[in-house]
Amino acid sequence: MFPGQGAQFVGMGKDLYDQFASARELFDRADEILGFHLSRVCFEGPEEELQQTRNQQPAIAVTSLALLKVATEVSPALALRPAFVAGHSLGEYPALVAAGALSFENAVRLLRARGELMQAAGERNPGILAAVLGLDLADCDDVCREAGAEICTVNAPGQIVIGGRREAVVRALDYAKARGAAKVIPLSVSGAFHSSLMKPAAEGMVQHVALAAISDAAVPVVLNCTAAPAHTELALRHELVDQMCKPVQWAKTVDFMGDQGVDTFIEFGPGRVLTAIIKRMLRKSNCYNVNDATTVNVQLGS
Repeated sequence: MFPGQGAQFVGMGKDLYDQFASARELFDRADEILGFHLSRVCFEGPEEELQQTRNQQPAIAVTSLALLKVATEVSPALALRPAFVAGHSLGEYPALVAAGALSFENAVRLLRARGELMQAAGERNPGILAAVLGLDLADCDDVCREAGAEICTVNAPGQIVIGGRREAVVRALDYAKARGAAKVIPLSVSGAFHSSLMKPAAEGMVQHVALAAISDAAVPVVLNCTAAPAHTELALRHELVDQMCKPVQWAKTVDFMGDQGVDTFIEFGPGRVLTAIIKRMLRKSNCYNVNDATTVNVQLGS
């Protein structure tokens, strides 16, 4: 599993870069591909520069893939083929790399383009996101419809992100509190990601995805938009465009994998949000979080 937006922090990946040659190679390759020192932004900031969507997206992905690379070197059990791979939002790109459908180089290029397009769309169609906690999906859907907002991410039962134009989201949050939401939290982002306000970004992404080398996945990828597994090149191409304007169905993704008998999950990337969600939803599951140099030695079954 690979995390998405909001997982970044200044200094992420620095310990990997200092301690492991394979991680150093990935960060250096990303710098060369992009033509600027993404690694410096990751390691040193400033935070405002790292939080720019065009930098944040490749930065999280490169850090996640460096963690995967190092972990598979030091933990031989990880060489076993997983039943599924999945990533949250931009995390689908490192998931596709892990599944053998996308090269590291193409993932970095596509995420830089994706970030630039989403940043531009946020400036063209200003919007915000907010988390609504303690309200079920049906009530949240009603609230959004009444207020003119949209559901953007369903992370877990009672943990939903809504988005849209500021006035619509503010109205929706008032309605959500009136319906009994335990808490509402405005999020610090540059746009209403995974909403219809990202349509210009999705349209711009069509050509980038069409020109990228993408192959069938060797491992089924559980998609954000449908929470269903896919492996064909065509399905994956459609997903990378569709997911920009459609909600991330993470709760359904977790339910699907649990229903398929998956009981061990490993999250590769900064932070531990996905691990916490899965542990909450599938209480008997074994969850491992690989987020820095001290956690790369995964002892499965221990």
